[in-house]
Amino acid sequence: MSVFIIIDGYNLIRQSRVLRRYELRGLGAGRQALLSRLNDYQIKKRYKITVVFDGRQEEEREEERDRYGDVDIIFSRCGEYADDVIKRLTAQSQEETIVVSSDREIADFTASLGKTALASVEFENVMNKTIISSRDKRYPVAAVAGERNDVKKKGPARRLSKAQKKRQKIMKRL
Repeated sequence: MSVFIIIDGYNLIRQSRVLRRYELRGLGAGRQALLSRLNDYQIKKRYKITVVFDGRQEEEREEERDRYGDVDIIFSRCGEYADDVIKRLTAQSQEETIVVSSDREIADFTASLGKTALASVEFENVMNKTIISSRDKRYPVAAVAGERNDVKKKGPARRLSKAQKKRQKIMKRL
């Protein structure tokens, strides 16, 4: 089954320290930096990715769709929030869906449908690790993530709950 990732664009930009710096230059610069990174991630993972942004509220217009490489972009129509578009896409999706947003309302809605919600910062870390490891194979992924693989753990293993196992499985796929 293929993976469909729906991303709350401005939420991810504003939760990221790096992308927030681009946004200080302008909304377009922040969007461009995000889309560039997502395209690099999409090339590596081959997942279907859709980014949803709030559209301009000052003019009457319909929902706009665009593409950046293989990343789909949706701007919400006038009077509609990106959150509403994300909920609609999540409800309509028949694929394994991962919703990236730090918005609690979206996370709760996603979980109620039995789909996976990831915090923006959590997804950004996974995305950066994937992009860096695919660009330069000289550096091990564990060193990039700040993890230590050389420590042998002692003692009995602790069993994870079903929810934790599901989350761990999703994180490994990303």
